Amino acid sequence: MIDFLAADERARLKSLRLASRRAQGADGLGQHQSRSRGAGLEFAQYRAYERGDEPRRVDWKLYGRSDKFFVREAERESPVNAWIIIDASASMSQADEARPDHARLDAAKGLAQAVAEAALRQGDRFGWMTLSAAGVRFGPASGGARHRDRMLLDLEPLKADGDFAGDDVVRPLLARIGARDLLVVLSDGFEAALVEIATKIASAGREVLFVEMLTAAERDFDIKDGRRFIDPETGRELLGDGPALKATFLRRFGAARADLHARLDAAGVVRTDHVLGEPLDRPLRRLFG
Repeated sequence: MIDFLAADERARLKSLRLASRRAQGADGLGQHQSRSRGAGLEFAQYRAYERGDEPRRVDWKLYGRSDKFFVREAERESPVNAWIIIDASASMSQADEARPDHARLDAAKGLAQAVAEAALRQGDRFGWMTLSAAGVRFGPASGGARHRDRMLLDLEPLKADGDFAGDDVVRPLLARIGARDLLVVLSDGFEAALVEIATKIASAGREVLFVEMLTAAERDFDIKDGRRFIDPETGRELLGDGPALKATFLRRFGAARADLHARLDAAGVVRTDHVLGEPLDRPLRRLFG
């Protein structure tokens, strides 16, 4: 089976649980509380026994103390559709020198697998969308190990390439994502069209989580020599000395990130970041506790 997770990452991610703040009242069992009462997993209250209630739901200890029949009632836990959007534009091909074979897109594939497997463990459905110059690749929301394997097969050949248009993508995304669904966006935040998609979907009342994919090089800009810097999406080049450029780069990069964060915050998007080389469970635990 294709696997984007290392053994130690898989072990740390086993306890990860997805939690939607808005998921309420769907059919079936998942890890999300709804307002419907029944034989769920989390205790909510007692109520008087009614004809037709299952005897196993009677609290016999309480009966022994009160000589009355009471049924333990619980919150039904409802499944949610977890949608994963992966930015596969050209800038997602960036990697750090320490590990040139592990780019932002590779980390995004691992995070996507982690979200899908967490959904799988708790009985939720998941779907995915990848956006690049080649167009939109789409997997409908469903459940089961086979669906997970289909996602991994779809992601395996995915390459970071070009950019993509936003307007043609927003409408079908909004039509697919339900009011109680959860959307996880994996992107470096450089693609304005995807930021627009995330903010529009959040402004429409959907729950959107944004993982900003970073390299250690752009976070620290610890470059000791002269370099040719190339924008992977525009092809623009800059010759410069690393130490001389550091202060300017960090100031401008920090300002660009602050602008991105302000846009996401204003739309109600919950955000965190992932720096290449850090454990994959960190950003997901910050999002889901």
